[in-house]
Amino acid sequence: MIKVILVIHVILAISMIGVVLLQRSEGGALGIGGGGGFMSGRSTSNLLTRATAVLAGLVMLTSLSLPMMDGNRGDQGSIGDEIQTEATTEAHAEPAPPRAPIED
Repeated sequence: MIKVILVIHVILAISMIGVVLLQRSEGGALGIGGGGGFMSGRSTSNLLTRATAVLAGLVMLTSLSLPMMDGNRGDQGSIGDEIQTEATTEAHAEPAPPRAPIED
C-alpha cells in the first residue's frame, strides 16, 4: 500500500510542477500566456489556481500519510540505515590488492 501511495505522491508532485509552470508569471518570462485560444484570461488563471491548490492539498495529504503508514512496520530502521549497511558490507567484502610503488 505504501508503494501505491508513493507512486501517487510522485505523480501528484510532477503534476503540480507542471501546473505551476503553466501559470502566467508576473514578469511574463515563463508563462505560456501568449496569444488567444479556447482558454484565455481569467478562466485559465482561475482554473490553474484552483488546480494548484487541489494538487498542493493532495501532495500534503500523501506526504503526511506516508510516514504514518510507514511507522506501523515496527523498529526496522530507516532507508538510510539500509544504504549505509549495504555500503559497509560491500567495503568489507573484498580488500583491494596492494599496489607496487611507482618509480620515476
